[in-house]
Amino acid sequence: MAFETRGLFVCKLNVVFIFALFAAVECLSKGFRSHAREEGSREAEEHWFTQKLDHFSGADSRVWKQRYFLNEAFYKPGGPVFLMIGGEGPANPAWMKNGTWLIYAEKLGALCLMLEHRYYGKSHPTLDLSTNNLRYLSSRQALADLAHFRTVLGVAQGLTNNKWVAFGGSYPGSLAAWFRLKYPHLVHASVATSAPVHATVNFPEYLEVVWRSLASENAQCPLLVKKASDSLVEKLKDPETFENITKDFNLCSKLQIQTEMDSAYFLEMLAGNFMDVVQYNEDNREFEGVQGGNITIKVLCDVMSDPALGDAYARYAAVARLLMDTFSLKCLDASFSNYLRDMTNTSWEGPSASGGRQWVYQTCTEFGFYQSTDSPNQPFTGFPLDYQLKQCADFYNISAEQVAQAVAQTNEYYGGYNIKSSRIVFPNGSIDPWHALGITQDITADLPAVFIKGTAHCANMYPARSQDLPQLSLARDHVLLLLQQWLKN
Repeated sequence: MAFETRGLFVCKLNVVFIFALFAAVECLSKGFRSHAREEGSREAEEHWFTQKLDHFSGADSRVWKQRYFLNEAFYKPGGPVFLMIGGEGPANPAWMKNGTWLIYAEKLGALCLMLEHRYYGKSHPTLDLSTNNLRYLSSRQALADLAHFRTVLGVAQGLTNNKWVAFGGSYPGSLAAWFRLKYPHLVHASVATSAPVHATVNFPEYLEVVWRSLASENAQCPLLVKKASDSLVEKLKDPETFENITKDFNLCSKLQIQTEMDSAYFLEMLAGNFMDVVQYNEDNREFEGVQGGNITIKVLCDVMSDPALGDAYARYAAVARLLMDTFSLKCLDASFSNYLRDMTNTSWEGPSASGGRQWVYQTCTEFGFYQSTDSPNQPFTGFPLDYQLKQCADFYNISAEQVAQAVAQTNEYYGGYNIKSSRIVFPNGSIDPWHALGITQDITADLPAVFIKGTAHCANMYPARSQDLPQLSLARDHVLLLLQQWLKN
């Protein structure tokens, strides 16, 4: 089902990797946001659940403490239990006081829980993040965590016979769908927002959507971005330009391009600013402590269209400086060797322990999702699939063949686009590049899609505001109606 108000369609117009809806910092963003520290509310009380390390080995009795949050404010005895699923970053307790799901909880008398994903935030199953220990990090183990949590807490709190509803956005949206798919006796319904349910090694379609989203604001915008990107790639072929490039983009040290990985990392980082802004365009995320919400597709396209700033390359550099100012970055670290050092640090105190090392591991062992420049129908150049796959080898000694096999197994296990279940709703936004891997048309009456024209990643989950598009408000209302119907069954 598509919600579109004719005449009111407004396009105000990370990595590789997916957005952690509940992260205080989207550690996986490819833009400069990933370098900024952002803090959401920390007022909600932390609770801890004793969780199994390996759900699939009866001989392994090891346990660990998993963090969760609770809101009983709206609960009426016998009412449903809403379980918000944490994702690839720290669980943000701001969601216990904000978000559309709480509006639903108030109307339906629901108890609200949020469970942090294993290996993210404060939920540390192992002593470190060594590749050997990361073998316990997977969506299958995460779903088993959810099942065990629901079962034990249900018994302890007298909630076994209540109807449980799973919520999630982005990767947690996929988990919400798969929780209902794999454990239908434990979860009654799911709201799987912006969920990329189809795994794929190469995901060039992401950047194709970025092109279309930029073009919906200004038809010249993606053409100017492409011209700037192509110009930068040409400059990178001449070492004599490196000093000027270093100044233009305010790099922390003089640019050094010794391998294709060096140039690909730099080019992807700059492209990531456009990817990031498109993905979250005009999402109402301030309550999470997120910075940069005022930087929209329109803002970027206005900069790229301003002749006073110089040629397309100069405008591209101006976008980079704008984002650096927004996130209070003094300079940009464009060194792939530094990135490699950070991503191979296995300490929980390491610079990538907030989620970067863990999520890239999951892409290498389950999902792929590599947002390459392999399609001609997108505005960027210089970070092909091989660049993404080599990181799997560099970080975890996982080969390209192993990645392909793992992705095929994921789709075999969950069904990809051909999910067979019931009482799952799939909201997606047309601006969001991740909708290309999601469900955007009804599968059955009991597996409906809600495709929201003009909105971005997880837009329906964020708090409502006066400037919301009419079709976004209608989508939120429609999900509530579905929940009301399903909870009567």
